[in-house]
Amino acid sequence: MKTELFDFYLPEALIAQHPIDKRDHSKLLLMNKDTGALEHKHFYNIIDELNNNDVLVMNNTKVLPARLIGIKEDTMGKVELLLLENKGDVWQCLTKPSKRVKEGQIISFGDGVLKAKCLRHLGEGIVEYEMLYEGIFLEVLDKLGEMPLPPYIHEKLQDKDRYQTVYAKETGSAAAPTAGLHFTKDLLTKIKDKGIEIIEVTLHVGLGTFRPTTEENVEDHHMHKEHYFINEEAASRLNEAIKNKKRIVAVGTTSIRVLESNYTDKFNPGYFETDIFIYPGYQFKVTNALITNFHLPKSTLIMLVSAFSKRELVLNAYQEAIKHEYRFFSFGDSMFIR
Repeated sequence: MKTELFDFYLPEALIAQHPIDKRDHSKLLLMNKDTGALEHKHFYNIIDELNNNDVLVMNNTKVLPARLIGIKEDTMGKVELLLLENKGDVWQCLTKPSKRVKEGQIISFGDGVLKAKCLRHLGEGIVEYEMLYEGIFLEVLDKLGEMPLPPYIHEKLQDKDRYQTVYAKETGSAAAPTAGLHFTKDLLTKIKDKGIEIIEVTLHVGLGTFRPTTEENVEDHHMHKEHYFINEEAASRLNEAIKNKKRIVAVGTTSIRVLESNYTDKFNPGYFETDIFIYPGYQFKVTNALITNFHLPKSTLIMLVSAFSKRELVLNAYQEAIKHEYRFFSFGDSMFIR
């Protein structure tokens, strides 16, 4: 399957550069996954599309201020790191420019408040560092780090909480699960009051979700592993939902990756990692409906959405969204595919 099949033209003016004033006032495009029928709504209308036989599965990961800009102590050259995953004080980081960082070199951030010693190159721009600091790392990072906004967003984020969901709890992501950015606490209360069950899982968004697809053939793309967690209560409630034939509504592609990775003949609690790559031809095991944003051309995310419906129907929906000037990507508008 050719990657080019998932390409489309998007006017640059439709790439959302900042979040909308009220989270739940974003546009909502309703789509029937079988017929492609479309309706135009606003996100606060999502409550009318959910019923008390639904289970809403949300990714409660919290974004780290994972972007660090520093200088090499010996050459004073500028280096940018994006923290991806760690074991203790050793972090794997996407590094720019990675080829100019040598083993043993030390990068300094905030006049030496934090230092990163290069240990080894892992390939694809990823470098392993030992972090050197005093105190608590997350507190140091909170002072020095920036929110890791995607490269297509050029405006500075005024309120860093707008790149977090209102239900974010578990710190560890290098990017936000953006489908969840549309929910407000008030809307979630109304959803619960309607009798709709909400189940939280955790997937820390890493390189696997946002790495671009560069291969000519879809099947040749390699997904990087991401870590996820399902606690015992969540696994039990999900198994009960399957038993009672409830509709499983995934909030975002990361929630789908958890659901589809974990389920065999049941859901299992624990810590896991996944490199699942979902593209057309994949048979979904448990996910019945999807709340999602509008994704980049040729990305693994538009491939996943196309697998959930049909590629032609999804691309047609995207053209309809462009026609009606929907906002695209992380701070953009939303779809509900059911």
